Amino acid sequence: MVFSKKDNLVGLDIGSRSIKAAEITETKHGRELKRFGITDIPHGAIEDGTINDPETLAESIRQLFKAYNIKERNVAISIGGYSVIVKKIAVQTMDEAQLQETIHFEAEQYIPFDISDVNLDFQILGENETNPNQMNVFLVAAKKEMVNDYVNLANLAGLNPCIVDVEAFALQNTFEANYDAGDVNVALIDIGASKTSLNILKGNNSVFMRDVSLGCMQINQKVISLIDCSYDEAEQLKYGGNSDRLSADDLKGIISAVVADWCTEIRRALDFFYSTYPDDQIKRIILSGGGANVAEFRKLLAVEASAEVETINPFKNIYVSDDQFDPDFIKEIAPQAAITAGLAIRKVNDK
Repeated sequence: MVFSKKDNLVGLDIGSRSIKAAEITETKHGRELKRFGITDIPHGAIEDGTINDPETLAESIRQLFKAYNIKERNVAISIGGYSVIVKKIAVQTMDEAQLQETIHFEAEQYIPFDISDVNLDFQILGENETNPNQMNVFLVAAKKEMVNDYVNLANLAGLNPCIVDVEAFALQNTFEANYDAGDVNVALIDIGASKTSLNILKGNNSVFMRDVSLGCMQINQKVISLIDCSYDEAEQLKYGGNSDRLSADDLKGIISAVVADWCTEIRRALDFFYSTYPDDQIKRIILSGGGANVAEFRKLLAVEASAEVETINPFKNIYVSDDQFDPDFIKEIAPQAAITAGLAIRKVNDK
C-alpha cells in the first residue's frame, strides 16, 4: 500500500544536545528519505529530559524546518528517561476493550508514580508462557507533565504532534524496518548525550528495557574539570579540536575512562536481564546515538558482553539519493539518526 501524503509524519527527535528531523515517504519502490536535518541546541536548554528553555528550543525547531525546507507540520516526537516507565506484565486474559477499562487498576501496582499523574498505554503481546489463563502486556506510563511539555514545545514551534512515542520503541521501529532479527537475541543500545537506553529483543518482541544516566556529555564534563574550559570548547576538543591545554593522550585517557563506565553499566543491565532469562544469551548488539561512533567503546563492549557489536544504519532499507544527500554526511550521521528515522516511518493513525 502506498500511503497518501496526508498520512506522512516528520520524525522529530528532541535531544539534550541536538534536534533532528527526518521526512521519509512511501513510494512504489519502497521508502525514500526526502529530508533530513540536524541542529545543535544551547547547553542546558534540555536537562535530563526537562525542557528549561522552550522559547529558544521552539525557535531552533522552526529554523531547522526552514533550513531543510521541511513543509509538513504533522510530527511524531518521542520521550524517554526516568519519567517513562515500560514494563512487561501478566494479566488475566481479556480483549483489548476490557483491558482499556481496567488498565489503571492493573498499572497501580507497577508504577512508582501517582496513577493520576501519568498517561497510560499498553500493547497486548500474547499468551503468557507459564499460565494459559493470562496474557503478556507491555505497559507504558509517562508523566503527564513531561508529555505536555514536549507537546507544547512542538505546538510552540508551529507543529502538530500526532504521535508521542517512547525513544526505545522508535529505535526498535528502525531496527525492524532495516534488519532481520532472526532467532538471535538482540540488544539495541542508544548512547545519547546524557542518557543511554537499552532494549533487548527476542525475535520482534521487546522483553527488557532500561535507561541509564550516562552519555557523551560525560566526556565534556571530564574535559571541563581538567582544563576549566567552556562546554562548547569541550565539545570541539572531544571531536579532535586542537588545544595547548589538552594533549591527545589526556583526551584518550578521558575517553577510555568514560567508555569503561558505559560498559560497566551496560554489563550490569545485561546481568539483570540474565537473572530473569538465564538461557537467553545475547549474541548481537546494535549501537546507535553519538556514542556509537567511539571505536574504543565498540571494541570494549564486544569483549565485556561476549557479543557481536555493530553500528546501526537506519537507512539500510531506505533509498537515499546521492544527488540530494552527501553520502559521507549520511554515513557519519546515521547512528544519531536512528530514533528520528523510527519516528519518521510512523503514520498519522498508528496505534
